[in-house]
Amino acid sequence: MRAVTWHSPRTVTVEDVPDAAVVDPGDALIRVTSTAICGSDLHLYDVFGPFMRRGDVLGHEAMGVVEAVGSSVGRIEVGHRVVVPFVIACGECAMCAQGLPTQCETTQNREQGTGAALYGYTELYGAVPGAQAEYLRVRLADANAVVVGRDLPDERYLYLSDVLPTAWQAVRYAGVSRGDTLAVLGLGPVGQLVTRIARREGIAVIAIEPVVERRLMAERYGAVTLDLDDVDAVVDAVRAWTDGRGVDAVVDAVGLEADGNAATALVQNTVGALPTRVAKTMMRRAGVDRLAALDLAIELVRRGGTVSIVGVYAGMLDPIPMMQVFDKQLTLRAGQANVQRWIPELLPIAEADGDPLGLEDLATHRAPLERAPEMYEQFKHKAAGCIKVVLRP
Repeated sequence: MRAVTWHSPRTVTVEDVPDAAVVDPGDALIRVTSTAICGSDLHLYDVFGPFMRRGDVLGHEAMGVVEAVGSSVGRIEVGHRVVVPFVIACGECAMCAQGLPTQCETTQNREQGTGAALYGYTELYGAVPGAQAEYLRVRLADANAVVVGRDLPDERYLYLSDVLPTAWQAVRYAGVSRGDTLAVLGLGPVGQLVTRIARREGIAVIAIEPVVERRLMAERYGAVTLDLDDVDAVVDAVRAWTDGRGVDAVVDAVGLEADGNAATALVQNTVGALPTRVAKTMMRRAGVDRLAALDLAIELVRRGGTVSIVGVYAGMLDPIPMMQVFDKQLTLRAGQANVQRWIPELLPIAEADGDPLGLEDLATHRAPLERAPEMYEQFKHKAAGCIKVVLRP
């Protein structure tokens, strides 16, 4: 089958790989009809190279049609149209019972010291072949494949695999409600959906983003936006917007590759170029993130407020301003999206008349799978107004 594969930092190709197949009794095989490039895939494109293997199949956002099922699969049938959460979880362990499938005790990567297995996301999370391919082997299918309707277009459902539950969790973790104020840092796909969810719930949103096309999209859904050309000016504007107090909560939808930390970016790129064994050790013991977004979030939030972190971080020696966090009595909440927990709330919204979250108005670029290398480059460099890429195998 054809699939998008990683070869070296900033080099992906589409090539023939062994066909996906049912291997275990709990598996299902789907023919992928839509898959997407996620902002966190770009971290593999650059920073996480030491934990990748040449030929790894990328991608963790996918939906399609079931072609085959294993002998123990009872809920999923051949012909079902399904969307696949990026998290692989059992649905039965203590962590899953608490609504934390990202910490699933069945698929947890104990040797790596990390949480549940993820599709297409490095050896840290199981080295599971990813979803940017013609076919996908869905593990523990009864607990993970979500059956959806047949009438609506793929893009009503595709984002249930990751970015929509990620945005939903970000707003829930922010603890905001009608009449509150929320700052959103970063207007990639997750930031866009955070804005739409918050506005739908009567929350005032001010979003900070350096790319004009991304600001314009958020403005269509009711956000006030600011350019990130002058951090001090942004802080002043947010305080003026909130009577000098600061926003009730901030969502950091940027993460470890934030603009504004040139020295840290150099360290990240240097480590990524080291021999694999050395680079892995460095990242595990002395890895650092670009913290411009997190630092700004801590500055913008009011005293007693909340910072909700959904941008990926991976540093082990990050210098976080704990005095400021402590003095302002802040709450910080973070983590991978617990997709399976949020699906029952989100599926009716995705299917609702009028497309209330504008799911059909998120992708800016749609392309055949064969053009994935070009699309990775456009998405990485935010070129040609690229905000979200959907690939069609």
